[in-house]
Amino acid sequence: MMKYISLLRGINVGGHKKILMKDLKELYESLSFENVKTFIQSGNVIFETNEAIEDSIVKIEKAISHKYGFEVPVQIREVHDFEHIIKTCPFTRLDLAEGTRVMITFLDALPTQENIEELTTYVHEPEMLEVVGREVYLYCPDGYGKTKLNNNFLEKKLKVAATTRDWKSVMRINILAMMK
Repeated sequence: MMKYISLLRGINVGGHKKILMKDLKELYESLSFENVKTFIQSGNVIFETNEAIEDSIVKIEKAISHKYGFEVPVQIREVHDFEHIIKTCPFTRLDLAEGTRVMITFLDALPTQENIEELTTYVHEPEMLEVVGREVYLYCPDGYGKTKLNNNFLEKKLKVAATTRDWKSVMRINILAMMK
């Protein structure tokens, strides 16, 4: 069995698309996923399955839509992908101890080079942004709540679906995923 990390976009934000983590865990278990663990209310789920990633995404999205009556985009990464994402972070010397000034935006597809180049025209110091594969690393020293470079903006400019987590959450999800 492979161990995966799924990242749900836009649940439990501002009272919208509410899903209790206990219920989400039960939903995943009803889909025959094993060793299911959730982390915080934003829809981070670690699970094991023999299914392909694409099949698991479709299965989860359909089950959420059927049970809750709303659409939730799902992305899945393998555990070793998370380890690589952490090692690749270009901002390792910046505010990582606090963990909320560096954000990782997970993209569901590779953005075009043209879209990446256009996006970079919106980055202004002291903020920094780097796109590496299907992840966007964002450093916002004034806080994520004050940046123009939020999840919706990145989706619009890169023309791909995305979901964002802060560095602290990425690290904690990785630790939880590494546990037996």
